[in-house]
Amino acid sequence: MADKHHSKNPNRHFHVAVACGGTGGHVMPGLATAQALQQRGHTVTLWLTGKPVEDQSIADWSGGIIRVPARGFPTRPSPSGLMAAWKLHRAVNVCRQKMLESSPDVLLAMGSYASAGPVMAARKIGIPYVLHEANVLPGRAIRFLARRAATVACHFDASRYYLPRRCTIKVTGMPLRSSLTMPAPEPLAHHFPGAARTILIMGGSRGARALNESATEAIGNLAARGFSVRVLHLTGSEDVEWVRERYADAAVPAWVEPFHNQMQELYALADMAICRAGASTCAELAHFGVPALMVPYPYAANDHQTVNARVLEKQGAADVVAESSLSVPWLVDYLEEMIQNPERLDRMRTALRDALPSDGANALADLVLSVATARELDE
Repeated sequence: MADKHHSKNPNRHFHVAVACGGTGGHVMPGLATAQALQQRGHTVTLWLTGKPVEDQSIADWSGGIIRVPARGFPTRPSPSGLMAAWKLHRAVNVCRQKMLESSPDVLLAMGSYASAGPVMAARKIGIPYVLHEANVLPGRAIRFLARRAATVACHFDASRYYLPRRCTIKVTGMPLRSSLTMPAPEPLAHHFPGAARTILIMGGSRGARALNESATEAIGNLAARGFSVRVLHLTGSEDVEWVRERYADAAVPAWVEPFHNQMQELYALADMAICRAGASTCAELAHFGVPALMVPYPYAANDHQTVNARVLEKQGAADVVAESSLSVPWLVDYLEEMIQNPERLDRMRTALRDALPSDGANALADLVLSVATARELDE
């Protein structure tokens, strides 16, 4: 199928490099965009750092992979910063050599320290690059690299206020895993007879203990008051057994697992969520229209989760409470109010669907291809 983007040659297929190494929060949206580009017939190479989390995320990837070890810089000056600078210098040289061997038409970099080597190498040999920022507050790598980017793609429109004024900024939304757009293989509804309100709780593998403790106790108290609720709870790796026991003791119908790879079935069942406010979580809640009480992870860099959550709160799309203010009595009262006020949940659901762009992978793919096409027309 011919590429739909304007070009000297309407059948032109581009070679796109996607630098998305480091963490799952960078790999997964990079991979989603890479797959969208690949489905259009373009050649895509992933640039990764070789960390184990990357291998787990790209198990189904069928395109090229280049691995260049990278290391983040410390937040404060230290001897380890000198070592990181030396490793970055080496990474830039390695990336430059690999790009000269098989030159991409455009580079997409998803942020984090893993983007620095490929982007700085692309600069040296005149390859245009697009950056993607998932959070409201741009990370250090994005801020450092933004001025010379062809375009900075953002998940949140509010990011433009934290980027250099000379940047070309485009709001594309967050690329979501392709699995999220497919029907769940086996819906979990048969685990929950009746029509009770369903609450999804997910704190992630890091920093989940506070949510697990407060939510389980609050929901047990809520059930003791006579409210009919059921729970979908992703506990992280350490808390699954005692969370199951606590729900069982309170006679609360609960599906409890450490993680789950088919999140679409959980979102489809949930009336509301209690969760963190990472960029991917915000995007998935918006995509599925699940109202949420957000409890930002308090130790995130620059407290960026709080900024994400407050943007949604301002739009009426979520409620926000600091972890330090999350008491069990407060949470019981909050949940009771939400259960008794379904109209408020409906308003939040509508606001959430309008709060963030959908189809981020295809929108970002469009942007990347437009940059590649502009380069071709300039040559």
